[in-house]
Amino acid sequence: MADSPSGNCPSILRLILVPGMITLTVTLLRLLGELQHWSKVLFNPAAGGPWSIIGITWLAPILGIYFAVRLSSGGQGPASAWRANGCAIFAVVVIIALAYLGSVQHIERSFRGRLIYIWLVTVIAALVTLPGWPALFKAMVAYGYAARIPVAVMMFFAFRGNWGTHYDALPPDMPPGYGLWGKYSLLGFFPQLIFWVAYTVVSGMLLGSITAAVFRLIRAPEKAPSSN
Repeated sequence: MADSPSGNCPSILRLILVPGMITLTVTLLRLLGELQHWSKVLFNPAAGGPWSIIGITWLAPILGIYFAVRLSSGGQGPASAWRANGCAIFAVVVIIALAYLGSVQHIERSFRGRLIYIWLVTVIAALVTLPGWPALFKAMVAYGYAARIPVAVMMFFAFRGNWGTHYDALPPDMPPGYGLWGKYSLLGFFPQLIFWVAYTVVSGMLLGSITAAVFRLIRAPEKAPSSN
């Protein structure tokens, strides 16, 4: 059953406010680092910016843990920690299975088709986690948009101005002929507001659900009736 209310559970806005500000700070720091050509290990300007140490991708699972603790402490833990973990793990299975299906069935033949398929897969996976812990799901979605809307806005100006950062870098397999709006919609707007929000939800739900289970184990002795 869900944790009993303690009366101190914050609203979604209060819950994500500080994490959102931290995320925006990291985003601006990364932009500055790439524009100033600082260490590529810390600020990778390549397309997608893979494995860059300074970035907000790492924050999603970490904040899933943070939100899980805050919600559980405030009486909005999952009704069943087992169910929450099961849904989160199943979401990962869905991603692996659908990615394999797409590869085997050659669903992702065109560049645009591949992107749309990836977006669809991650959205389905994110929705799979919802029944496990609705309160954490809402927090992760809200944080996801708080984190990614500024990036989506930034990417428009990066593509427009050719900043030379990972925000406007083109993947090597992208066909020629796309104008500003084509590049921005396929690589900026839709990925940030669909794929990366869904990734935020899945990764946060996975780590958050594990955290809730540990949280319950730690609190179980405290709630056990003392023997006379």
